[in-house]
Amino acid sequence: MDFEAITKYSKLHAKPLGLSLHYGTAGFRSKAENLNHIMFRMGLLAVLRSKKTKSTIGVMVTASHNPEEDNGVKLIDPSGEMLAPAWEEHATFLANAEEPQLYCVLTDICQREAVDLQSEAFIVIGRDTRPSGKELSQSVIDGISVLGGQYQDYGLVTTPQLHYMVRCHNTHGSYGTPTVEGYYQKLSKAFLELSMQAAPQRDGRGALKIDCANGIGALKLKEMEQYLSESFVMCLANDGMKGKLNHMCGADFVKVHQKPPVGLEMNPGEKCCSLDGDADRIVYYYIDAPGHFHLLDGDKIATLISTFLKELLIKAGQTLSFAVIQTAYANGSSTGYLEQTMKVPVHCAKTGVKHLHHKAQEFDIGIYFEANGHGTVLFSKAAEDKIRYQAKEEKDIRKREAAKMLENTIDLINQTVGDALSDMLVIEAILALKNFTIAQWDALYMDLPNRQLKVKVTDRRVITTTDAERRAITPPGLQEEIDQLTQKFKLARAFVRPSGTEDIVRVYAEADSQEDADKLAHEVSLAVYHLAGGFEEPPKAV
Repeated sequence: MDFEAITKYSKLHAKPLGLSLHYGTAGFRSKAENLNHIMFRMGLLAVLRSKKTKSTIGVMVTASHNPEEDNGVKLIDPSGEMLAPAWEEHATFLANAEEPQLYCVLTDICQREAVDLQSEAFIVIGRDTRPSGKELSQSVIDGISVLGGQYQDYGLVTTPQLHYMVRCHNTHGSYGTPTVEGYYQKLSKAFLELSMQAAPQRDGRGALKIDCANGIGALKLKEMEQYLSESFVMCLANDGMKGKLNHMCGADFVKVHQKPPVGLEMNPGEKCCSLDGDADRIVYYYIDAPGHFHLLDGDKIATLISTFLKELLIKAGQTLSFAVIQTAYANGSSTGYLEQTMKVPVHCAKTGVKHLHHKAQEFDIGIYFEANGHGTVLFSKAAEDKIRYQAKEEKDIRKREAAKMLENTIDLINQTVGDALSDMLVIEAILALKNFTIAQWDALYMDLPNRQLKVKVTDRRVITTTDAERRAITPPGLQEEIDQLTQKFKLARAFVRPSGTEDIVRVYAEADSQEDADKLAHEVSLAVYHLAGGFEEPPKAV
């Protein structure tokens, strides 16, 4: 490593004295003006990671569903997955090193990880549509270049598209062609073949209104439209022509506020969905004839996809291990429907995509969706090989057709990460094949009313949890209090967990009525306030 060059360039991307940021599940996020040094240093780290793994590494400049003035960055590992936990620690340490210590920290990482500095490094870069993205991407490139790394800048892409590119590069094209056009061609071919057996939609039920959150999803859907059938009609709203990114629109807004986004006109029964700013989350919704709003979130999506896949596996005669992975935030009705009606195993993992992804890898087919609409389906190599062989060689026509549909589903799904565009096409194909309206999909089960609240505390670390964050260990007496409160209501469940980034405690409650869910959430919030060092005013009733 060239000490002088690193020192020179580091001064051009100087770290504000005393600023401390942490690499979380989604990487670094902050106001854009705080991130110049972070981007430069993540360029450096990406080169070391590439040399260590002898593979292509991705760097995505995005802050997903955050406001437009924010930005962020995350590294993508060789298979298109999130960065390995040990390297998350390196990222935090490197980001927070003061200028004189930077070279020493880089040297320490190389020694700890046995990085061969003579190895080549190749990095792929992408960014969302934030105004700060281009300048911050250049800071990443400066970091890559000073360590002699090679790079390809894909420019404006969705986060899942960059994850896809990383896996394509590292599988030498067997997963797909590492171009945006290759991504569109792979998904559209699978979508069109999967949808071939669907009945024609003559009543307009196939039309889909899409809230693009004024983000990158609008640009990419416009590009992809030419690859899709004319029978699939998309009507784009919040396409970035006038609104602000994620402002009163997007998947996160719709999920949190349980109401439609601004900028999208809805009529009763119309099928609508929202992407988030970097197009890795998606939620569906509609209004009924009386005007009530219905949200179909990640739980509903996981249920639809798992039901479809299980039916195909039975038709194909395949006996593959199969499970749905949820977090504690999954609605109790979805868990009950999957386990009791569909007889699908359900496992609970800690909150965070990396925990869900890791658990899903334990099965031949693992389906995971967070309630916020981020999720995907993973197929083991053994499962893929069995399905592809059967789709080609099976003598029984009915079984071969089912296997072929499974094969197309594999190709339509982005297995690297949650992908709103891929998930949308999977959902649309299933609805068409089942001839379902969105209301019929919604009616598979009824969500239990629920409420999420936040409680400010002096120190969130006083709360520790177990059982995939569903039970509190400390402070003493808190879980016993939650158990007693829960017993007062029908079909009730509640849990608390500390935020990963700020001194707040998140409270979740559900019950058989919205009134009771609100009451339970408030009473649990008060228990947290009194037993876990509440800060400022006590929580008020919902």
